[in-house]
Amino acid sequence: SLFSSLDAQGPPLGSCRPHNHVMFLKTHKTASSTVLNMLYRFGEERDLHFALPLGYQLGYPLPFNAHRVKGYRGPRAMEFHIMGNHMRFNKPEVEKVMPADTFYFSIIRDPVALAESSFAYYKEVAPAFRKAKGLGDFADDPKKYYDPRLRNNHYARNLLWFDFGLDHNANFSLALARRGEAMIRRAFKLILVSEYFDQSMVLLRHALCWPLDAVVSFSLNARGRSQAKAPPNLSLTEEQREKLREWNALDWHLYKAFNRTFWEEVDRFGRAQMEQEVALLRTRREVLARVCLRDGGKPVEAYRIRDKAIRPFQSGLVKILGYELQPGLDNATRQACLRMIRPEIQYKDLLDAKQSHPSLPMVPFAF
Repeated sequence: SLFSSLDAQGPPLGSCRPHNHVMFLKTHKTASSTVLNMLYRFGEERDLHFALPLGYQLGYPLPFNAHRVKGYRGPRAMEFHIMGNHMRFNKPEVEKVMPADTFYFSIIRDPVALAESSFAYYKEVAPAFRKAKGLGDFADDPKKYYDPRLRNNHYARNLLWFDFGLDHNANFSLALARRGEAMIRRAFKLILVSEYFDQSMVLLRHALCWPLDAVVSFSLNARGRSQAKAPPNLSLTEEQREKLREWNALDWHLYKAFNRTFWEEVDRFGRAQMEQEVALLRTRREVLARVCLRDGGKPVEAYRIRDKAIRPFQSGLVKILGYELQPGLDNATRQACLRMIRPEIQYKDLLDAKQSHPSLPMVPFAF
């Protein structure tokens, strides 16, 4: 079958053993839903145990607490393999849930692009964004709109810093920024960069010793095409972009520091080798898109997806797109394709049902 062919394995990885204990800090608006889908697929195919939230997030935006994990009964009462739902990172509590040999990784994004995405997605949720006409107005004078005491305003300032468990309202100083950076370096083995997603997947595959298909994905939780070019209330001047970097100075420091590290990793890996493997990854994605997806694999608006069980959840000003499966697939191929396009919320419900009642046949949950 297509999914058990040699192509599915990808270039050889030497004699490493696949990591089964993985913790992914799912940061906001960084392509992290696509990464979580890969973790869900890998674990589901191998019957691994997920540290799932009681709801859909692990207590976010409060700092993570081990008791937020469904079925957690104290350290080591049960082996959890994979953790990756939204949380505000809190390492001592994560260590109560995850085994000592867990591989920790996360993903970051340029703070200006992140602010654009956050503004579009959380406009109605974050008071600071709700008050501003457009992102440009907010960028011109963030302090006019921003009150640190109001709930959900963390989406409007140093969101990465916040997700990593640090104080996002602290005044910027280089010493503070370096301390936060050092804390993240100690806790995480690998920090991916959303702007270099495919290169990130190659590094991740080698770090985890996973087959190629485990890191091939279709972009999930993406915004509508007409909106991918910034709508008028999102367009920014260069001066406003600079102001957003200042406003998110702690995130900007992290982005520059981990971007440098990322390219050092790529150099160690070998640039020529990286180009080859990225090309393979992209070719494989195209092959799977042709097999799995209707309409040549273009994402479509949710209301046009006939199967309600795979319609993505909608939030904010932008339409979140999803996919339609190619009709007439054989059962095994259909199941493998379905895993690649199943939206995060439905996938979590499915895994939850599987873990709560391992003996029950799986019936997909329909919204």
